[in-house]
Amino acid sequence: MEATQPTAGKAGAGPRTLFDKLWDDHVVVERPSGDALLWIDRHFVHEGSFHAFAQLAGRDGAVAEPGLTFGVADHYVPTRGRAHVANPEIARMIDDLSANTARHGIELFGLHDPRQGIVHVVGPEQGLTLPGLTMVCGDSHTSTHGAFGAYAFGIGASEVAHVLMTQTLWQRKPRRMRITIDGAPAPGVGAKDFILSIIAKIGADGARGHAVEYAGEAVRALSMAGRMTMCNMSIEAGARCGLIAPDETTFRWLEGRPYAPKDAALEAGLAAWRRLPSDRDAEFDCEIRLDAAAIAPIVTWGTSPEEALPIDASIPDPDAQPDQARAAAMRDALTYMGLKPGQRLSEIAIDRVFIGSCTNARIEDLRAAASVLSGRTALVPGLVSPGSSAVKQQAEEEGLDRIFIAAGLDWVESGCSMCVGMNGDAVPAGERCASTTNRNFRGRQGPGARTHLMSPAMAAAAAIAGRLADVRPMLEGRT
Repeated sequence: MEATQPTAGKAGAGPRTLFDKLWDDHVVVERPSGDALLWIDRHFVHEGSFHAFAQLAGRDGAVAEPGLTFGVADHYVPTRGRAHVANPEIARMIDDLSANTARHGIELFGLHDPRQGIVHVVGPEQGLTLPGLTMVCGDSHTSTHGAFGAYAFGIGASEVAHVLMTQTLWQRKPRRMRITIDGAPAPGVGAKDFILSIIAKIGADGARGHAVEYAGEAVRALSMAGRMTMCNMSIEAGARCGLIAPDETTFRWLEGRPYAPKDAALEAGLAAWRRLPSDRDAEFDCEIRLDAAAIAPIVTWGTSPEEALPIDASIPDPDAQPDQARAAAMRDALTYMGLKPGQRLSEIAIDRVFIGSCTNARIEDLRAAASVLSGRTALVPGLVSPGSSAVKQQAEEEGLDRIFIAAGLDWVESGCSMCVGMNGDAVPAGERCASTTNRNFRGRQGPGARTHLMSPAMAAAAAIAGRLADVRPMLEGRT
């Protein structure tokens, strides 16, 4: 398994952004139109990639670089009853992934592999995600890996087939946006609140056509889990990808990971990675600044991640919205969600909670939820699905599973679970779920499901209160 290493940059080039450096280091050839053929360092496939493998088979093709492609079973895998997958269609998809990866010599983190989990959790924890790489997967939230200073983005089925056959991909270079968050957040406020605040501020299309770099002291203070949460949800702002420059936090996190470089290779990698951050005078096409101290715990109220407000706010009134198209969209969202203008968010009763997904199912996320739930009882049912089998094992070693179970929540296996509602875990029609996932679209968690997005700590607070609730008072006296 080999991948390109970033270089010091083009000779004579002026100040460049992190994204410019990643792009320049991977261009194979450029068309007069501006499209560029990029070399791809890492490619992840999952059960949904069967269309691409079918295209490959239809051409009697072979995988160009099987050592750079990795299979992960995550979207459709059940979180319960894994000894025998009851749904025959899901069982077939899982078997097809096993057959396709075996046929082409691709390593698979399969259903019963102790390394199995959600692809965007498994890649980083195995050390497959590294600074300076280009990374793709047939899943929009591939942007998660940008937290390490990688250019990571989701692709479609035909593009998956193209990467399998050539290890390259045609792309048009996006514009550059930098979002800087300075200051220190209040206790109970973290990465999920940051990114929901950003999306609420700029809108679901606010970063369309851009590669977004997150910067500032509040971003640098985040753990790698928090950074992954922010980059994960860049897609919900319309961005092509999200990135955070690698630093000592990144390097410490990578040390000792199974696939990460070691010894002399690590030293060479570190030397290259330290050249990746944006140059001091690099120019961005768009700049946005936020103050972390001004951000409160955020929850969504509608059917788009941009429809989000601080927990102490009230549902907005569409009649006060001058844009008639926006007002109509707000009315539709409120009708679907069963809410009325003027309702206080903190008075909205919920039916269940979900803690999991590629956005918020790492060990730090589970610890945050457990710190709120410890010694308390949930008033509503809930499901906790760790992001990987490794996270599940660590959580159980730390006793987090016992906290969730004692509170009345179900503790299950790893996978995408209730985030996508296609694997046996779903929110019943008409029910309202406090969720740590990334999307609150109509039917995302199941037909007729009503989803409120929030952080793991806020989801835990909602479970205890039986309604959307401010976690900050619940954290008083706790570490």
